[in-house]
Amino acid sequence: MIDRLRRIMLLRYLLASVGALAVDMVSFLALLALGVVPVLASAAGYSLGIVAHWLLSSRAVFTDSVAEERGARTRQKALFVGSALVGLVLTTLIVGMGTVLGVDSRLSKIIAIAISFAATWLLRKRIVFS
Repeated sequence: MIDRLRRIMLLRYLLASVGALAVDMVSFLALLALGVVPVLASAAGYSLGIVAHWLLSSRAVFTDSVAEERGARTRQKALFVGSALVGLVLTTLIVGMGTVLGVDSRLSKIIAIAISFAATWLLRKRIVFS
């Protein structure tokens, strides 16, 4: 039973991540099309995705563990942003390294997405919404 609930939560998190990723990627690709350098476009897209992810995660994934008391919720939001910043740093470093190595920035971004997803899932499950 508990294992089934965990899988459902992971599925909801995956869906929330897809929604946030859509915001991230649309922003990233639009900024690239406008001539913004890939590292800045990636960071900006990811930042917009952070906002979308909080809204989706707190309302559809971790609904039973979102803090109700104002101070605790503010702390939780700060931890969420901290976990997102870990993902942002990973994303920026990976896209930046890819650019230096001559890897297509879209491929670098896909690699960064996978690594960032794993890192933020673990942080949010174990720390932010524990």
